Amino acid sequence: MTDAITPGQFRDSAGVSDWQPRDDGAHALFQTGSFATGVALVVEIGRLADAADHHPDVGLTYPAVAVRVYSHDVGGLSERDVALARAISAVAGELGLRAARA
Repeated sequence: MTDAITPGQFRDSAGVSDWQPRDDGAHALFQTGSFATGVALVVEIGRLADAADHHPDVGLTYPAVAVRVYSHDVGGLSERDVALARAISAVAGELGLRAARA
């Protein structure tokens, strides 16, 4: 049994409106406004990822943090990506951050 989902199923999931699902994973870009805030978000993403044992790709720049979730074992998106994306968006919201819209 697999928890693989399509990009459309990811898009239709609750709590992931910050994310843009594609064939190579789901992507979000959080505008941080400062490097220190970006570091704080990355630290929280690391905590969430370790707790879930599911690790996203994260890019820290000034003034944004780019995140990609992807499940290598299914070769695409999975329910684990939905859960992690939802948790990352919640933490970003707690930090007062907004995702850039594509």
